[in-house]
Amino acid sequence: MTVRVNFLPDNVTVEATVGEPLLDVADRAGVVIPTGCMMGSCHACEVEIDGDNTVCACITAVPPGQEQLTIDLYFDPAW
Repeated sequence: MTVRVNFLPDNVTVEATVGEPLLDVADRAGVVIPTGCMMGSCHACEVEIDGDNTVCACITAVPPGQEQLTIDLYFDPAW
């Protein structure tokens, strides 16, 4: 199953398969997600999915059950 993944704020959209790592999808889209530890501990790769779910992209894959996914690279809950 394919999922349309839209990266904000650049508004770049690519097709991805369920289970594909988010960092691979971002790389294919030409979008840079900063990384650090690659284990989800440092939170350097933290992104917001669909406006309400914060995840570490280095340990997250495209989830099943959705036709479209919006990933916001630049958010700050403190603002």
